[in-house]
Amino acid sequence: MRIQEHQAATIEKLEKDLALKNRELEIQLALEKVRERTMTMQKSEELLDKPLVSVRTRTITPRQPAGKGAQIEIRVIDNGNGIAQTIVDKIFQPFFTTKPTGEGTGLGLSLSYDIIKAHGGEIKVESTQGEGSTLIINLPV
Repeated sequence: MRIQEHQAATIEKLEKDLALKNRELEIQLALEKVRERTMTMQKSEELLDKPLVSVRTRTITPRQPAGKGAQIEIRVIDNGNGIAQTIVDKIFQPFFTTKPTGEGTGLGLSLSYDIIKAHGGEIKVESTQGEGSTLIINLPV
């Protein structure tokens, strides 16, 4: 009978040790998941700090025969600092720049404006300071 009691006690101790090891592994796995999530969050935060530009296009089909014909819309969206409302009206003027002297000619948006107008289109800007800007280009198809 003593041998059976000893075997039962040994089995019980092994089961407790195994349960403890399983619990340790569960904790290690949980910690690893937390580390992975933390790294993912850090990478997401890093992306938010980086400048991002996206371009979206769509076709605009008129619902009524009168007025404009079909157009293509191009949106160029960034997550920059935005454009102050005091200068939004000036950004398409030739030689207008917010850069220090010698660092920009101020011709990029002016030339873009002229090219788009020459093709019968229009360009406008939507901007919120601190959030970014969207340039919206509409061209006839």
